[in-house]
Amino acid sequence: MAQDSQRIVIPEALQLSRDDIGVQFALMWEFIKAPLIVPLLQLGVVICLIMSLMLFCERVYMGIVIVLVKLFWKKPEERYNWEALEEDMESGSSNFPAVLIQIPMFNEREVYKLSIGAASNLSWPADRLVIQVLDDSTDPEIKQMVELECQRWASKGVNIRYQIRETRGGYKAGALKEGLKRGYAKHCDYVAIFDADFQPEPDYLRRAIPFLVNNPEIALVQGRWRFVNSNECLLTRMQEMSLDYHFTVEQEVGSATHAFFGFNGTAGVWRIAAIDDAGGWKDRTTVEDMDLAVRASLRGWKFVYLGDLQVKSELPSTFKAFRFQQHRWSCGPANLFRKMVMEIVRNQKVRFWKKVYVIYSFFFVRKIIAHMVTFIFYCVVLPLTILVPEVQVPIWGAVYIPSIITILNSVGTPRSIHLLFYWILFENVMSLHRTKATLIGLLGAGRANEWVVTEKLGNTLQKVADAAKNKTSAAKAIKRHRFKFAERLNKTELGFALFLFVCGCYDYVHGKNNYFVYLFLQTITFFIAGVGYIGTII
Repeated sequence: MAQDSQRIVIPEALQLSRDDIGVQFALMWEFIKAPLIVPLLQLGVVICLIMSLMLFCERVYMGIVIVLVKLFWKKPEERYNWEALEEDMESGSSNFPAVLIQIPMFNEREVYKLSIGAASNLSWPADRLVIQVLDDSTDPEIKQMVELECQRWASKGVNIRYQIRETRGGYKAGALKEGLKRGYAKHCDYVAIFDADFQPEPDYLRRAIPFLVNNPEIALVQGRWRFVNSNECLLTRMQEMSLDYHFTVEQEVGSATHAFFGFNGTAGVWRIAAIDDAGGWKDRTTVEDMDLAVRASLRGWKFVYLGDLQVKSELPSTFKAFRFQQHRWSCGPANLFRKMVMEIVRNQKVRFWKKVYVIYSFFFVRKIIAHMVTFIFYCVVLPLTILVPEVQVPIWGAVYIPSIITILNSVGTPRSIHLLFYWILFENVMSLHRTKATLIGLLGAGRANEWVVTEKLGNTLQKVADAAKNKTSAAKAIKRHRFKFAERLNKTELGFALFLFVCGCYDYVHGKNNYFVYLFLQTITFFIAGVGYIGTII
């Protein structure tokens, strides 16, 4: 009877309060909170804590291994056979292998000269080197500029080929695959790949190629990216912190322990026979580089990462370009994991523990869990627990574990340690886009294969400064463009800023854990991103 009366009382209260929307909402909230909201939120907290522990263990493991690698592991030149290649007095350069340099491009107006010039200045016998510029540009003016630059270097005796396609089928993977089909490319043993903004040092090949020549089991030698514009703005500093951890820890650990890591798509040299053995370039995802690396690894090939073989490159400095890049980098691995996980499980050529490393550590924790737990836990679940005080998050899960993870993530860029707190807030904002992209990749949804080339500015900012100094029309045009405020608005970020602000206000009035300090700071960061005042504004 008591249960029956309870069922009757609440609807009557709702009926009596029909004109009072606030009272109705409060009653409805109390009606569904205990049986539905609280259990769901408790489940969310448990899942987030489990994911946090997984990420925590991964970061601690990586930290321990990188310390051991730095203290006790031999350098790559000592672990593998390495002997410098020298020209012979009798045979000349014939003992140097033929190397193909591939430079894929797409409307790279500002940076196309950088990679072409750097590749043309590589220290390698001219008769053993072919530079292949793969231009998929859709702008006729840019295509003409790139072709003229190739002709300029060809007139200096550089063996450089300008290649175009009728369509952009397969995007970058399609261009690289098409380039390897050329007759002159078939005579090459190795291929080095550099994106349009990458500038290898002259001795790049002389340091990398000996690993491939003297170790037939090695398929890939990967160099490290060095960022020429990391000090351009706060956005590039944030990117430097994230990528430095990737190169300093993740790539180094993968190379030292399992001779496997994800190819970064550029600044690397491949054995062409290994590419063919792995099935060649495939365009089934937006991470064709990682796809090839995983397939080659499953065929038993080994990779070497050289942290001191640095190649200059440019970070995207506009928020729009960075968001597109992060979508591709988050969606692609998740989509590749979806397509390859069973292939990895069934593989018989690699050790069991290597398969565990690839599936669990490389893919599941780093490419999926790391993105999702950051957003779901700290931007959704934790704020919601403030509105539902019946659900509590333990202090070790809310503060201690994320603090340790953050400290471990910051080891790659000690010069930016003072930016650590803002980096956390910014990464939380970006986790929104990474989580969305990860889910799209896992589900194979509409934008899973969206390919947007990351816009690079090159020396545009210097040109703008010079134009402004001279008060030219170009400067005025750019200045006018800056006032298009609506183009920079990001509604999703603004929506989350409002949500976190409400949660922060509620915690300030009713809470006991002082989460409002974090929530208000995170609100400000989401708002700044929402109005587009991040990075270089052009």
